[in-house]
Amino acid sequence: MSWPYPRGGLGGNPNLPPGERLRVLLVEDDEGDAFLVGELLAETNSGIDLLVATSLSEAGQRMVGVDCVLLDLGLPDAQGLDGLRRVLEMSGSAAVCVLTGRSDEHLGIVAVAEGAQDYLVKGQVDGVLLTRALRYAVERKRADENARRLREVELRQAESARLERGLLPQPLMSTEQIAVHTFYRPGRHAALIGGDFYDVVQTRPDRVDLIVGDVCGHGVDEAALGVELRVAWRALVLAGVPDDEVLPALEQVLMSERRLQEIFATVATVRLDLAGNRATVRLAGHPPPVLLAGDRAAPVPAPGGLLLGVRPRRPVAFDLEFDTDDWSLLMYTDGLIEGRVGEGDERLDVPGLTRLIEDPDSRAVPLPELPAWLVGRAEQLNGGPFADDVAMLLVTRGGGR
Repeated sequence: MSWPYPRGGLGGNPNLPPGERLRVLLVEDDEGDAFLVGELLAETNSGIDLLVATSLSEAGQRMVGVDCVLLDLGLPDAQGLDGLRRVLEMSGSAAVCVLTGRSDEHLGIVAVAEGAQDYLVKGQVDGVLLTRALRYAVERKRADENARRLREVELRQAESARLERGLLPQPLMSTEQIAVHTFYRPGRHAALIGGDFYDVVQTRPDRVDLIVGDVCGHGVDEAALGVELRVAWRALVLAGVPDDEVLPALEQVLMSERRLQEIFATVATVRLDLAGNRATVRLAGHPPPVLLAGDRAAPVPAPGGLLLGVRPRRPVAFDLEFDTDDWSLLMYTDGLIEGRVGEGDERLDVPGLTRLIEDPDSRAVPLPELPAWLVGRAEQLNGGPFADDVAMLLVTRGGGR
């Protein structure tokens, strides 16, 4: 038998907004005790709608929409903590309060340890105390649920951060003839990696390969594709694939792994010949590296090439001879140069980047800090942070500039 108790708060205090009313399920097989609970709630205008079930099996059928379960520990189909455990399993987000007799008050303490929000001793509560206990139990349950969800979110974020951090590249380089300074900042909020990528691999004492790339888009799928392309490029370089075949092979990986045919990538690669003090630059729709030497900065005049994933074609190699042993080569993604300068639609672009590098203030910046400094100055001109990812490699030899 189950019924909404005719006087247990139904219709009491009608001025309370609907969201403030509580729906309480009393699981009690003693009709006299159930009547008393209803009277106590009614006399305080509690704003509590009371339903009564006389057994656990009945309670399970009436649990939907309940804010709190008020459970008698002595029921025909469950006794003591066994009944509590069964109610906790079926209660979901509802709070649970237990009712005990004077002789078994210790069960109430154990019940709270088992997961109940509170306990009440029959014959020792009035309407105000009962109402307060039920409302406190509901709020305590909500607080516990919020804390649990927050903890789950924090654990997921920490796990994602560890995963993303593990996917960031570690330059594979042992030579001391050059130094490589990296900068990476994704556009996605709270992310560690985005669709931009970079890598450095030394395959011989006098040869170092570098790549900077950008997968179009800013989501998790693009970030994952960027990691796949970076790992594929490293594998191709380490496997000794001929220079002209590396980017075509990388394009095949892109076209097989992308989720949409519209997804493309831009790439800049540099192969440094340290013994000859020269480099080979290949661009696939990517902005050119900028050479810093003799207090001057100039973009490398390599052919732009086609985007990867649009119309397969080998990028044209450009040979760069360094005139001095003191130089730096800045490789970057377009997130750095697409910011606005001023109030119009003018963008920083490559000429603006070279002017920033030649700015007298930049000469006082240590080379390891130059990439971050450039981002800071570009964002000042932009009037705020970039929405796009930014990745940079600054390779230096000798004095660096």
